[in-house]
Amino acid sequence: MVFSAACIKLEEYQTAKAALELGSSFASGDSRFTCLMKECDEHIAEEANQASVKKVEVGPSTPSMSATVEEKDDFASMEDTQPTVEVPSKPKYRHDYYNSATEVVLTIFAKGVSADNVVIDFGEQMLSVSIEVLGEEPYHFQPRLFSKIIPEKSKYQVLSTKVEIRLAKAEQVMWTSLDYKGKPKAVPQNIASPAASAQRPSYPSSKAKKDWDKLEAEVKKEEKEEKLDGDAALNKFFRDIYGGADEDMRRAMMKSFVESNGTVLSTNWKDVGAKKVEGSPPDGMELKKWEY
Repeated sequence: MVFSAACIKLEEYQTAKAALELGSSFASGDSRFTCLMKECDEHIAEEANQASVKKVEVGPSTPSMSATVEEKDDFASMEDTQPTVEVPSKPKYRHDYYNSATEVVLTIFAKGVSADNVVIDFGEQMLSVSIEVLGEEPYHFQPRLFSKIIPEKSKYQVLSTKVEIRLAKAEQVMWTSLDYKGKPKAVPQNIASPAASAQRPSYPSSKAKKDWDKLEAEVKKEEKEEKLDGDAALNKFFRDIYGGADEDMRRAMMKSFVESNGTVLSTNWKDVGAKKVEGSPPDGMELKKWEY
């Protein structure tokens, strides 16, 4: 009896009931055994009910549809407390860059931005770009640069369609990227500067390259072989003479033509250079001097 009471105190109801049943077989009619067994049955039934409420059938990782309301609520609360992963948003403005011998030109394609809304700071190997327009999400771009720059020689310009930033290189090396990203040691590159190159830059084109010297020769040939009539032919004749004359012949032609009011054209400078050339109108015509 004492052992059974101790088991009940310890909530070992099955063990207590077994001991009571054994004791009752030796002392039949003792009401104390009956009362204690009834108490054990009540506790055992209560434990069975609680176990059926809490029992949840679950798979390897997903709760079963037979879960109780309490279990589902607990699982939902666990889902609510799981950390969320933030996906990086797309930059507000697109940017690009290219190398030259002495600088890297970075272009940020920000259209219609006022210069008052742009703040740019240059560091030895850092760049800070801030574009803040009222009513819009601010734009910040702060890369660690591929190589060192000269801050005092670096500059920028705000245009109608973009912000152009010129980063003066501290070393003449080819930048293989704009930002550092743990780059290997840069290898010096021979980038020809505009002043050192005599050739004009060539650009890709689908058109065939023209030989301008050949084209000029063809035009001159066509002009030479051109057949004209009337005054046009006469003018071409005089033009050809003037074009092939030496300096004395040209001076003679100009002096004789002007002084004779267009009636004399001489190529002999010795003849016309020492005197005034008088007009000589064609037969049947009279030379008339105009008064101004």
